[in-house]
Amino acid sequence: MTTPYSTTTAPARFLLLGDSHAGPVGRAAQAARVPFAGGPVGAGREFTAGFYDPRGDDVVFRGEEAESRYRSFLDELGVPGLDRVTVPLVCTFGFSAHFVATTENWRIYRTRDGGFPPGFLGGPLFDALVRAAVRDALAFYAHARRLGLRVLAVMPPQRVPGMSDREVFMAAQESVRRAVAELGVEIVDLRARTTDASGLQRPELCETDDIIHGNLAFGRIILAELLDRGL
Repeated sequence: MTTPYSTTTAPARFLLLGDSHAGPVGRAAQAARVPFAGGPVGAGREFTAGFYDPRGDDVVFRGEEAESRYRSFLDELGVPGLDRVTVPLVCTFGFSAHFVATTENWRIYRTRDGGFPPGFLGGPLFDALVRAAVRDALAFYAHARRLGLRVLAVMPPQRVPGMSDREVFMAAQESVRRAVAELGVEIVDLRARTTDASGLQRPELCETDDIIHGNLAFGRIILAELLDRGL
């Protein structure tokens, strides 16, 4: 699991919670000495469905390691629960599009010629399937918004591993983006600045010897956007 990157020598400017895609953001903030609390609490596939339970206005992560890290981040902020957090929440939950887009999961929806029916990707059935796949991530965002938190969701690096279907990846992240935005969450979408003509992540923004993640340079672009938004 990726190491957390909290820096709380000064009052934290935001709480970072997410999967491994939160790592580059945390590393960038650490390098720039931007005070924050948080970091990754697990792998992306762990934060789609069934990963937490409500406890009053707070949440309890079902994974022991995730819960331990979450509590340590709250301790750094000096608060007992999510409902007492006073800084913006930056989150990556639900945006592991490569996991949702696992090729085998979508084979049943293809026609005999191997393609999808016209209008399937991005259509109502597809959208419902994707939202169901990340239902608890959406519930987490909704809960944070009900608490009055300012929440910013960071879209993932545009990297599609061999296990995933590129068409589904692109369409799935759009479904998640729309669903999260409907909840009043601010979307940090930097694809226009981080992709090339192919629509995929620019090579210089990819983690080396890795097929999924962005690197420190990618994290710095996200951090700059967060700071521009007043964090």
